[in-house]
Amino acid sequence: MQTVAFASQKGGAGKSTLAAHLSVLADADAAPALLIDIDPQRSLSFWHSLRSAETPALIEAGARDISAILKEAEADGVKWVFIDGPPHDGTAMAEMMRAADLVIIPTRPSAFDLAAVNASINMAVTLKRHHLAVLNSTPPKRGVTEPGVVSEARSVLQGMGATVWNSSITQRAALSHAIAGGMSVGELEPDSAADREMQRLWRDVRRTLEKSK
Repeated sequence: MQTVAFASQKGGAGKSTLAAHLSVLADADAAPALLIDIDPQRSLSFWHSLRSAETPALIEAGARDISAILKEAEADGVKWVFIDGPPHDGTAMAEMMRAADLVIIPTRPSAFDLAAVNASINMAVTLKRHHLAVLNSTPPKRGVTEPGVVSEARSVLQGMGATVWNSSITQRAALSHAIAGGMSVGELEPDSAADREMQRLWRDVRRTLEKSK
């Protein structure tokens, strides 16, 4: 079983959106993916309540419940678990990170967001957890060229000691429409640009976990 946690000290970074999309990509008939929502805002739970599909499964919990839930999930044959963590709660975030095989740290490429993400990166490094910083809600490329603000943000993250994903998730209306309908963008608009970006992230998450072994 693989456990992926989503951490950010700042709200609005995209934790719930990424967790929802990757859980749908990981979901399988024989082994449904499991979402654990420990964010008091319950954004992920709201998305799940809108779904017509029964899976992935979702449990609302507190940080102290994670260990017991993971043990039960593994006994039940769950292959992928995704934990949506709370902002502004260092204790709960540390508990979540300790339980994870990989910590995804999303951030927008703005000065305020980059300033806030440093604490999450430092925590992952201190706890010796494999992590991946993901630039989210970025401006679209002009041809094949990455916008300057994205390149600069990538350099800032690397300067913080983060392992940074070599691509990004572009800000697109399709992502918002999918979340509002309880879907992933791949369910709403298969093989769209937004879907391909999420597929690329999912591929690289699996590769990162394979390398970490």
